Amino acid sequence: MAPIVNIAAYKFVALGNLQERRKELLWRGEDLQLQGTILLSTEGINCFLAGTREAIDSFLNELQTKVEFADLEVKESFSDRQPFSRLLVRIKKEIIAFGVDGIEPAKHTSPRVAPRELKRWLDDGEDVTLIDTRNDYEYALGTFANAVKLDLQDFRHFPEVVAELPTEMRLQKVVTFCTGGIRCEKAAPFMERAGFENIYQLDGGILKYFEECGGEHYDGDCFVFDHRVALDPNLAETETTLCFACQATLTKEECRSELYVPGQQCPHCHRTPKEKSAALCESRQSKLKGLIVPLPGSQPYENRRPMSVPERLDRSRAIDFLDAMKTIHSREEWREFCQSGRVQMNGNEVIPDQELRAGMRLELVTPATTEPDVNADIEFLFEDEHIVVLNKPAPLPMHPCGRFNRNSLQYLLEQIFTDRKVRPAHRLDANTSGIVVCSKTRAVARELQPQFAEGKVRKTYLAQVHGHPEADEFELRAPISREPNATGARVVDPKGLPAHTQFEVLKRFSETSLLRVTPFTGRTNQIRVHLWDAGHGIVGDPLYLWDSSLGHQQTLPTEAAPMCLHAAELQFHHPIDGELQHFTSEPMWLPKKETA
Repeated sequence: MAPIVNIAAYKFVALGNLQERRKELLWRGEDLQLQGTILLSTEGINCFLAGTREAIDSFLNELQTKVEFADLEVKESFSDRQPFSRLLVRIKKEIIAFGVDGIEPAKHTSPRVAPRELKRWLDDGEDVTLIDTRNDYEYALGTFANAVKLDLQDFRHFPEVVAELPTEMRLQKVVTFCTGGIRCEKAAPFMERAGFENIYQLDGGILKYFEECGGEHYDGDCFVFDHRVALDPNLAETETTLCFACQATLTKEECRSELYVPGQQCPHCHRTPKEKSAALCESRQSKLKGLIVPLPGSQPYENRRPMSVPERLDRSRAIDFLDAMKTIHSREEWREFCQSGRVQMNGNEVIPDQELRAGMRLELVTPATTEPDVNADIEFLFEDEHIVVLNKPAPLPMHPCGRFNRNSLQYLLEQIFTDRKVRPAHRLDANTSGIVVCSKTRAVARELQPQFAEGKVRKTYLAQVHGHPEADEFELRAPISREPNATGARVVDPKGLPAHTQFEVLKRFSETSLLRVTPFTGRTNQIRVHLWDAGHGIVGDPLYLWDSSLGHQQTLPTEAAPMCLHAAELQFHHPIDGELQHFTSEPMWLPKKETA
């Protein structure tokens, strides 16, 4: 017998005290030197663990003394090495992610068919439809003969593919199966609800079938989610290797290929960096399309805008803190919000004279919020493991602010990159279009953002301005005010911050000029202020060129003429390998025939 025992076990049962259970299981598992994963949720437990015979038995004996786990069924297999790298105990919303309300295996499961009974049906040639509920890469490694493949990339898509199955299948005898049975606990009841009248689930899944029946009626091996990758019908580890980049299973010959780089690529997914970037951008672009029609902020929702009390306002009254936030709301409006219960802390209403402490988090609650429309046609230009470069349209605020929350670049990126927080390394005004570079991790942000702060990034803009500058090339160095005025605009101020901008006239039209602009400092509204002060305001600027029909709006309505300022070129050094990156983009507001 091999020295390492591998177990798979799950049970759907109502659980509470999850944090305490997690601590207890983690402590005991580490004490026994077990490795693997335990998932806990209010719907039950799911375990994949490996360790010595003595450690596994000790763990299971203790776990099964608890009444809720007394009848926990365990499947075993063996290996000559530890297939996991560490022990994880996690609290999840579901122990097997499905995302469909009303499917509760602890209350109802479909009828089970024992492995030997299924084998008898297949031996006798009974009319049985087998449905593989696993992902496509698992199916590719092995499955039951003539099983229906659903082309699943994620179990959460199961309801979508079930809806596409032939109508006549709803009357057939159907058996669902998966690796260990847990996915079928939800898949089969869902199919019942969808109208399948004669549905069964294979008890214990493929692994229990292997244990009791061997490999008859099964072609290939069974994928497992650990370092063993696959087991044969004898429950022994095979020589199959997994590409963790594309999830393809690899033969020994494929592993010897020059195109196989463990953890990065294999002969199935080998692509040049340019091809990989193009594929990622195409995927992001596709996901964006599904998010912006309708715009996320156009559907009424309860908006909770957070506000944290800074150290300088420790022990201030709530009304004084809110007024000091310098928002679009007046002191009187904040008082009304408090009195109507719209200012809350931990779900409780905040009164105007309530004393606050530094670090407290308040929320402004706005029911049935709808936001003004924006231009959300973001274009993804480049992506690798570390950065994302995109072309921001206008008008589109970069961050939640004022009238905008969900209709912002940051919110849209959060919906597209659900597995990480993508952070813009710099910012553009809502009405300014053009290139933005983002970091995909905090570590990358720490390397990239200083390049902007230290002026090491070369930024070039295109601007269409009113009038004709006297010189074809000129520069402006007027200092800019530290704070905005009453309308939200910055102005030239002798006591302000130093600012330096260089300009080159590319083309002169009848009443306007096209300029190439290079800012050497990064003051707020720097280009707009310098050009406005020089008497050549940017065409369409709603803040510095007064338009009575628009008022002093920070963000233009989508139907208004665009502000003609575009971040057209960006040069910086890659935060990981240091290579120079160069990206360009053309503005939508300039007709092609007018480009220089």
